[in-house]
Amino acid sequence: MLRGEAMAPDRGVRLVERLACVVVFGGLYGAAMGLYRASNSLPQWEVQLVFSAIKAPLLILGAFAVSLPTFFVLSTLLGLRRDFSRAAHALVTAQAAVAVTLASLAPLTVLLYVSSQDYRTALLFNGAAFAVASVAGQFVLRRNLRPLIARDRRHRLLMRWWAIAYVFVAVQLAWLLRPFIGSAALEVQFLRPEAWDNAYVVVARLVWKALLGW
Repeated sequence: MLRGEAMAPDRGVRLVERLACVVVFGGLYGAAMGLYRASNSLPQWEVQLVFSAIKAPLLILGAFAVSLPTFFVLSTLLGLRRDFSRAAHALVTAQAAVAVTLASLAPLTVLLYVSSQDYRTALLFNGAAFAVASVAGQFVLRRNLRPLIARDRRHRLLMRWWAIAYVFVAVQLAWLLRPFIGSAALEVQFLRPEAWDNAYVVVARLVWKALLGW
């Protein structure tokens, strides 16, 4: 399913299959993320598991949906609008690849939780898992866009701009949707009170304080 044929007559069916793939496999990894509280015998772990199972596919699909208009505008500006439909289907296939890759890492996530109760380690591991899945998604995207790139090299530039826009949106959206794991020091919530803060401003402040000490 991840190989995709953009010119297939049942394109609509394939699109639904890939979106369902994101929901199912993304939800599976989200549930694994939410097991951190269970592995530490913390209360309300069932609630955190459900929240995380909802938010993982929401993150993937949300980042895709927010970035897609930018992709459309860039396609138009580069004179590639005629290929937008095929390219968009390739993007959806890439999101499915991200979800499947994450799901394949779910057993390792659970094993980590059983082996270590350190919250920062859990954060770093899950961040690395999303990074690996994103790289896998880019490889799948490149493979599906190869015919378009061979026909017009501007598609390669468009793919690079997509990657930048997608990562930028995904980081901010991940900040908004946190917590995904559930710190032992905080109560279980679907969103943090400061969810609408700017992730990049917060990171910049942390770096500033770390460098200057205030």
